[in-house]
Amino acid sequence: MQSTATVTTIAIDLAKNVFQLALADRDLRVFRSLRLRRKEFLAFWSNYPVVQVVMEACGSAHHFGRWVSALGHRVTLLPAQHVYRRRRNKTDAIDCVALLEALRAADIRPVPIKTESQQVIQMLHRARQQWQKMRTAQINLARGALREFGIAVPEGAARAVACMRAEQANAQLDPMIRGLLQSLLEEIAMLERRVADVDRQFAAASRTDVVLHKLQTLPGIGWVTASAIRASVGDIERFANARSFSAWIGMTPAQTASGDKRKLGRSKQGDTYVRTLVIQGARAVLAAAQRQRLTTRPLSAPGHWAATLADRRGFNKAAVGSGQQAAAYCRRNQKVPIKGRIDDCTDPASTIRSTSKRLTWGRSP
Repeated sequence: MQSTATVTTIAIDLAKNVFQLALADRDLRVFRSLRLRRKEFLAFWSNYPVVQVVMEACGSAHHFGRWVSALGHRVTLLPAQHVYRRRRNKTDAIDCVALLEALRAADIRPVPIKTESQQVIQMLHRARQQWQKMRTAQINLARGALREFGIAVPEGAARAVACMRAEQANAQLDPMIRGLLQSLLEEIAMLERRVADVDRQFAAASRTDVVLHKLQTLPGIGWVTASAIRASVGDIERFANARSFSAWIGMTPAQTASGDKRKLGRSKQGDTYVRTLVIQGARAVLAAAQRQRLTTRPLSAPGHWAATLADRRGFNKAAVGSGQQAAAYCRRNQKVPIKGRIDDCTDPASTIRSTSKRLTWGRSP
């Protein structure tokens, strides 16, 4: 058995109770495998010499990445989609070998380890999204029930809830249906209170964070989208330019080429939730620009560009293009370090104004 002095890299396959470790030399050849319970795994790292640790970016990876890094080790998280298992069988030991093989690839970029605050914000966003889905499910349940009695519930959450309240007071409806509507309305009200509470937390955080302030200066980006970008991206300076950041969240087209054939399509990589929020904000900017164009008020530069693009390519494609521009300027227009906060600046307002540039939409970032 080789000594720990020859170990340069340790690949870890994470789990809830059992952890698989592969100890490798400088050539990333495995010479020893360990299968440890949770207590044994935690004790394993006490006074262990400094090595490189590689893990798959999965559940609990960021927690253990922070913990192992605090012990002085060099931690690398690899994206799960690039950890390719060549063997037919699927075991924890094979997963560790796949991690070492992926570590050899120079074109695979590691996943930055998230801080606890980033993960807390992301958990709040996930809960908020789930509560919104549950509210929609309750409204659809009421819509289907009332349709059986010849009552058409209008589109839109606010109008649907108003219709449910009106029908709940309708004495001509069966008492059991009215009781069902009352239960659904109470459930919807509870979910809306939970969402509003999370929104208040996001709004409070945006008042104390320089980066969130800067992101909200962009059209179509409010504190919900800004906080989601902040938590998902982390240090935005790690992207070389605006185009790289747009590609990272999946706002640039994917290319498929073979011979003389070349096709551009949708890219589904990146954070789906963040991409959805950015596109929703862009759709709001585009819809407002189209309404404003019917008045005598002049359009802003982003609104004019988006409305003109919609005339040529359609609303949906223009919304995606507008979202891509917004994502690009999230990177281009941010010069404050990601850890910067308002209380770290002598004059936060002047800092935001001085680092905000005039947006020139439509040009390639």
